[in-house]
Amino acid sequence: MRLPLFIILSLTILLSSCGEYQQVLRKDDMGKKYAMADSLYKIGKYRKSLKLMEQIVPSYRGKPQGEKLMFIYSNTYYNLEDYYLAGYQFERFTQAYPQSDSAEVASFKGAKSFYQLSPRYSLDQKDTYKALEKLQEFINRYPNSNKRSEANTLVAELQEKLETKEYEVAKQYLHVEDYKAAIGAYDNFITDNPGSDYRKDAFYGRFVAAYKLAVNSIPSLVQDRLVTAKGYYNNFMKYYKDTELAPEATEIYQDIERRIVTTETEPTS
Repeated sequence: MRLPLFIILSLTILLSSCGEYQQVLRKDDMGKKYAMADSLYKIGKYRKSLKLMEQIVPSYRGKPQGEKLMFIYSNTYYNLEDYYLAGYQFERFTQAYPQSDSAEVASFKGAKSFYQLSPRYSLDQKDTYKALEKLQEFINRYPNSNKRSEANTLVAELQEKLETKEYEVAKQYLHVEDYKAAIGAYDNFITDNPGSDYRKDAFYGRFVAAYKLAVNSIPSLVQDRLVTAKGYYNNFMKYYKDTELAPEATEIYQDIERRIVTTETEPTS
């Protein structure tokens, strides 16, 4: 069975192209490597382009072509979704070429690389803090950038992730009945996150933790801790008396009042 002519021609071109690439890859001609890396990059052949760039980047540092090469080198890692190396290389680019026309894009993509590395809230948030730092640096350095709005959106998303982690830590303390730690964690959350969507639940959680700490205390500590819990109830109701949690909070408060009366009227020995 004879193959159609266009298939034969396509295979011939493909094999010829692959052979040329392998020859350039093996030889020491930096100019040819640069030209082919640039051509492959432009048509989206990032992995092949990267192999060539890895061989020539050190040789072009400090040379006129180095600026363009370092940018596309960084951007290749970004396009291949290797965000760790993309963030690192974009950072090196902005340090080496702060006046470059590509510095703004590099700064944003470098910051966004760290954003992409940010894990789900339950894991260690080191990369989240790094992303926030880099995004804020970008916003401060390029306040009129057309990427500012997107950067602000990414910042808000990362901050919400950190809020979720902090809130869930407090919630976990309450779940495992470490009430003192829960109160402290809720206190910190309320102070650190004044505009959080979790603020209502944090006020309520702190009140519940204080109540449970009181009722599970030794007799000599119950009275003072019930009074403290009442104060947390008042704080909750000051802001959230019309919410769905208010009836539950009031029910607990009524039990606190009964317990305080009982404690106050118990005869002393």
